[in-house]
Amino acid sequence: MNKQHGDIIVDGYDILKKPKKAKKEIGYMPEGVPLYTDLTVKEFVTYMAEIKQVDKKTRKEKVEKVIEQTGLKEVEKKLIKNLSRGYKQRVSMAGALVGEPKILILDEPTVGLDPKQITEIRNLIKELGKTHTVILSSHILSEVSQICNKVIIINKGKIVAVDTPENLENKVTNHNSVYVTVEDTENKMKTIQEKIKDVKKVELITENEDGTKQYVIEAKGDVDLRKTIFAEFAKENITIFEMKKADTTLEEAFMKLIEGGEK
Repeated sequence: MNKQHGDIIVDGYDILKKPKKAKKEIGYMPEGVPLYTDLTVKEFVTYMAEIKQVDKKTRKEKVEKVIEQTGLKEVEKKLIKNLSRGYKQRVSMAGALVGEPKILILDEPTVGLDPKQITEIRNLIKELGKTHTVILSSHILSEVSQICNKVIIINKGKIVAVDTPENLENKVTNHNSVYVTVEDTENKMKTIQEKIKDVKKVELITENEDGTKQYVIEAKGDVDLRKTIFAEFAKENITIFEMKKADTTLEEAFMKLIEGGEK
């Protein structure tokens, strides 16, 4: 380890002064699922237990426990190379878990999985979060929002935000905005801002292939414009296909925080 400054303390142990004790508290699941594919599932998890110096008296029992915990019992005798990507992710997670670490570090745990496998792995992570500290690295921010109760956003090596997903979303939410998807054959949206009281801004977001357009309409103050929009758009012969209040996602919060940090 090439530490330039600061200290790394894991559950009270300095990782440079007491590396074995510190590392014993960490289970790491790297991105890309690097596994010994010519071993069976059980052989690999047992091997990981040996590397982590799990007590010989309890090793077999703990390997069995982890295999059950990660849903690998039915494939424990299969060669890893013959498993699906989803099962390989589970094997990698079992390898991280077998030493009974207090901290799990999972790097992009659902990359490359199909929707069913993603759901299964996310549920497993949520379950592990009840008994472990789980540090999850992911660029899939919808996943972070679903799984995590605390988020650290890093931009260019610097922390720009630390908070709950909900608080981060609320910090940048504009509760007075409405998204509308419309068919506007007479091009009336250009002047709609002048015709509806309390409209602060009308901005085109996307033009769809079917000829419809999505706009964001921002209101002044705390005014809810939805009823007014329905009435006025009907008068102007603008057909509304969809209308919804603006809910900020973690992705939007991330982009605004990054942009704010760069400015």
